Amino acid sequence: MPKDPNILLSYINTNLRDTYDSLEELCRSLDLDESEIRKSLGGIGYVYDEGLNKFIPKA
Repeated sequence: MPKDPNILLSYINTNLRDTYDSLEELCRSLDLDESEIRKSLGGIGYVYDEGLNKFIPKA
């Protein structure tokens, strides 16, 4: 799992686009802590949008 939040953003969004229907499914499948991902990406100004199934910049 990438440690750099910007690389993590790309990694997570690519997986959400190509493979998983939700962040919850991705985290369960890859044994990741959803809250840690949200915290890391929130730290660079991104939030998860369930409707779009990707992390987007905070409004």
